[in-house]
Parts: sequence; structure tokens; C-alpha cells
Amino acid sequence: MDEEAPQKGTVTQRAIERIKAMIAGGLLEPGQRLPTERDLAAQLGISRSSMREAIRALTVLGVLEARHGSGIYVTALEAGDLLETFGVVADLSRGPRLVELLEVRRILESTATALAAARITDDRLAEVEKHLTAMNATDDPEEILAHDLAFHREIAAAAGNDTMAAILEGLSSRTFRARVWRGYQEEGAFARTRREHAAIHRALSARDPEAARAAAAAHVGEVEEWLRAQLGG
Repeated sequence: MDEEAPQKGTVTQRAIERIKAMIAGGLLEPGQRLPTERDLAAQLGISRSSMREAIRALTVLGVLEARHGSGIYVTALEAGDLLETFGVVADLSRGPRLVELLEVRRILESTATALAAARITDDRLAEVEKHLTAMNATDDPEEILAHDLAFHREIAAAAGNDTMAAILEGLSSRTFRARVWRGYQEEGAFARTRREHAAIHRALSARDPEAARAAAAAHVGEVEEWLRAQLGG
């Protein structure tokens, strides 16, 4: 049995790659029903057990979905579904890995905010301002956290890049932010955070991409440096 395990994994991985290749090549389109497990296994020359494992793995990844009584279908392949695992990484990471995640978020958040400054509509800007105003009107940490999430979510959406927005959504999950906020708020960070959000909003209002990039980078960078200091460098 020990000798069979690696082979089984290799065959399953090959099945995953073959199904992905069929989707990438247009043989299977978003929303299309897959052939039956038996037929697909025969078509690809793979055992049904390996095919079953491959389908299960691709379902977890958001590539396929099982519809009760109907079969297995290719999903719409939306970025948000395919990149959902980023949220799991953010929620479960600890210590230095949290700093790494904030480094990634700083890079992407600053880029998204710069794009948003060039592309944001008046309606979207009004939504950003609404959350900024609500954030400034309360000292309740939970309310501030909720509006902070919504503030950045609106900006990411305004950037017009669904893939980037999906990655940022994962890196900025509520659980992840709450863990950082619990310590960060103890050091009187609310006032500074409000100023940083206001600077981002001013840059967006001015439609100034470089100012928006700098303001967003400084905002996330403050939290990143605080967390780095908490971990001893």
C-alpha cells in the first residue's frame, strides 16, 4: 500500500491537469456539464477513483460544482470563487506569515487605490465617503472594523480589476483584520487610522493616482511596521 500511494497521487494530479486543460482549451466552458464520471475517466484513460478525487479537489478549488441530481458542472470561474483560499491563508496564518501577508496587501492595495483614483465614479466615491464618515462617527471597534472593510472593498471594486479585488478580499478578511485590530487599537491607533483614511479619500477625490498610491501604501505600511515590532523585528 505504501508503494501505491505516490502513484495514486500522481494519477489524480494528472486527472486534475487534464480537466483544467480541457477548460483552458475551451472543450469545457463555464457552466457546462461534465461527462459522467465513468465516461470522463474512460476518455482520459484514468481510473474512476482517481477521477473522483480529481473532481473533488477541483470542486474545493471552486473550478467545479456538484448540482444535486444533475451532475458536475464547470463553475462560472469567477475570480472571487477561485481565489477564496486566500482568505483561509490569512485567517490561519500566525507570526511572521502575517507580516508577509501585510507586505503583499500593501503592494496590491496601493496599486488598486492608484487605479481607483483614475477610474472611480462619483457614485462609488460617494460610497467610499459614506464609510469614511461612519468610521469617524463612532469609537466602537466593531463598527470601525466593518466600515474599514467596506471602505477598502469599495476602492478595490473601483479599480476595475476583479482578480485583484478578489485577492485583496482574501488578504483583508474580517477575521484577519480583527486579529490585527485587537492589538493595534490599544495604542491609540484610531486617530491615526482616520487621518490615513482621509488622505486616501482626498487623493481619490482629486483623481490623483500617485497620491492615492502613496496614501494607501503608508496606511497599510503603518500596520505592517507595528506588527513587525510586536514580533520583535
